[in-house]
Amino acid sequence: MLKEITRRLYTVGLVATLALVLLLVPLASDAQQAPKVHRIGWLRPGSPPSGPDPAVEDFRQGLHDLGYVEGQNLRIEYRYAEGSEERLRDLAAELVRLPVEVIVAGGSAPTRAAQHATRTIPIVMNSGEPVGLELVASLARPGGNITGMSNFSADLPGKQLELLKEVVPQSARVAVLTNPAHPSHGPEMEHLAVAAKELGVQLQVVPLHSLDELGGAFAAMTREGAEALVVLGEPLLIDRIIRAIVDLAAQHRLPAIYRWRIQVQAGGLMSYGANEPAIRRRLADYVDRLLKGAKPADLPVEQPTKFELVINLKTAQALGITIPPPLLFLADEVIR
Repeated sequence: MLKEITRRLYTVGLVATLALVLLLVPLASDAQQAPKVHRIGWLRPGSPPSGPDPAVEDFRQGLHDLGYVEGQNLRIEYRYAEGSEERLRDLAAELVRLPVEVIVAGGSAPTRAAQHATRTIPIVMNSGEPVGLELVASLARPGGNITGMSNFSADLPGKQLELLKEVVPQSARVAVLTNPAHPSHGPEMEHLAVAAKELGVQLQVVPLHSLDELGGAFAAMTREGAEALVVLGEPLLIDRIIRAIVDLAAQHRLPAIYRWRIQVQAGGLMSYGANEPAIRRRLADYVDRLLKGAKPADLPVEQPTKFELVINLKTAQALGITIPPPLLFLADEVIR
């Protein structure tokens, strides 16, 4: 009798244990399957887009290709400084306090703001001359918490001048809009001077220190007889100046070449520079490696290998300019 009772108790206990295990297994499985949600910061100097933002879409696509989906295993904290460097610093500090795992900084000013806010959270930049700005020790060995892409190319303005000369072959005097405080503009001007000498062009260097000086800068170009214009990248480190420059170039009927596609989409004549979608997708790759444990100090800063020519035919027609057919054939995009 005692053996029978013992056997029954053992059976009941075994059944209860198995039931408990069966209840716990799904819970453990669910816990294992729940993806970690990575939190990253997106820091930009300009204003929030009123519609779809190509920069955001390119970056998201790059992350999606690597297995990250916003709202599932990824959360992006978007911050826009609306042209204020002081607000950039506040927003960078806010991202650090959240905290985020990585800060993606678009431009030199946001990268500096993020650098000021943290020396530990990895920063992925898309910046101008990061060595001259003291953002990294070198391109090959960044040495701190910043890595990413450098869109700096000292000889790029020389190529821009060549393209502009093809469009406006009669131009003998070309203005150059530059920010003397930007460390990349010095080397760029040296290469530009060499190209100008080879092309028989006289350069009119027009310094720009603030947005308030823009009207006077264009008045000086007109007064001194400039026939075309080269706009160096990031003239004031803020993107709200893009429309103002494009509008003034149109008012003064100055054919101008820019660094970025967005400037041509805003009404500029033409641009030649790094392929922006390719850069933004590459930034996603940096984020992926950092989230998986790579150290920013060990990830070399890359420079773009793809460049694109964009031409706005509507602007050309408004200026009375005929774009040479071979140049139209070479263009990566023609806005009609």
